[in-house]
Amino acid sequence: MMQYILLTIGFAFLIKGADLLVDGASSLARRLKVSDLVIGLTVVAFGTSAPELSVNVLSAFKGNTDIAVGNILGSNIANVFLILGISAIVYPLIVTKGTVWKEIPLSLLAAILVAVLANDQFIDKQNYSVLTRIDGIILLLFFIVFLYYSFSIAQNIKEIEAYVAIKQQSAFHSLILIGLGLLGLTLGGKWIVDAAVFIALKLNVSSSLIGLTVVAVGTSLPELATSIVAAFKKNSEIAIGNVVGSNIFNIFFILGVTATIRPIPFHSSFNFDVAVVIFSSLLLILFI
Repeated sequence: MMQYILLTIGFAFLIKGADLLVDGASSLARRLKVSDLVIGLTVVAFGTSAPELSVNVLSAFKGNTDIAVGNILGSNIANVFLILGISAIVYPLIVTKGTVWKEIPLSLLAAILVAVLANDQFIDKQNYSVLTRIDGIILLLFFIVFLYYSFSIAQNIKEIEAYVAIKQQSAFHSLILIGLGLLGLTLGGKWIVDAAVFIALKLNVSSSLIGLTVVAVGTSLPELATSIVAAFKKNSEIAIGNVVGSNIFNIFFILGVTATIRPIPFHSSFNFDVAVVIFSSLLLILFI
């Protein structure tokens, strides 16, 4: 029972930590005269993906890589089918030819890249499949390209209304918020990983299944809150952009960092989940 309580408290710390991190980083960026659009593309996108990053980094250091892979794939699936589904019910989602539309194909590329890099057994005829440190570095290089691409196209697009109320605090206050946010993410992430491993053993199920379901949905709660608020404000670009940016960030950066810390064994069962992620990205291209 205690582990379930710990899991719940961990999610609370994780979400509040991400919220404080976004508030502090956004305020600091505003003081540095960074535009709302760029803040949305970077700081807020990072903040909503911070729970996944925290859980994955801690999972990698603890050697629980199945949770790490399941968390990323499950989060990306939940982002499209759950979060965009609910957001579309709140307000019809329509995207113009802007930043978001130009980023959607990148989410498909990210999913395909994982399928190619991870399937050593099928592609390179190896005895087993693994996301190596080299694969992790490749993903991180793609993330750098994604950042450059996002900044370059953002400069040519009229700024959109910020979908979070950015309160400009003093630099010191902003740094305090960032510090508290990072602390919350670290503690919350640790408790979630520990509880997830315990629950998996208790229920006699794989860690990857817990990662794909409970952990993935829990770490996607910040994206859910952000996109629903944007939908209520009738801001389709933000509602979709939050999900698309998060999906790209999850694979290129978070999975890249995780594989760089510790090579990730890739079980053949994960291919179904990768296929669902690819399918969800194709749906975005076809119907949005």
